[in-house]
Amino acid sequence: MLTADTVDEQWKLVLGMGDGQISAEIPRAAYARLELRQLYPLVSHGVLSFSRCIRFPWLEDVGTIYRRGEGYLVRRASDGATLGTPDTIEEAVDLIVANLPAGTGPAIDGTAEDVPRG
Repeated sequence: MLTADTVDEQWKLVLGMGDGQISAEIPRAAYARLELRQLYPLVSHGVLSFSRCIRFPWLEDVGTIYRRGEGYLVRRASDGATLGTPDTIEEAVDLIVANLPAGTGPAIDGTAEDVPRG
């Protein structure tokens, strides 16, 4: 399946990034959760985000993990909402999973406009 292979390849890339790109514990913790492992991961400026589609423009309605001093910041880019400021990466991942949009499943082969919303 093309979409699953594309997501798997992107995860391999993200998990292989050095600490200069992202703190390794962030993608490892996210990958451990099936709900996030099936989404398309993106890294920019040390921040891990997820898309429910594999093509640009990506959908930004899933939480994003920022490293913040001794803890983390979890935000959703689509509306700028702060979901929380947890102390541990596990808590940050749990916040994202708890706030997934209804009906979130594996990333689709398409753009943000193609993702079903419900």
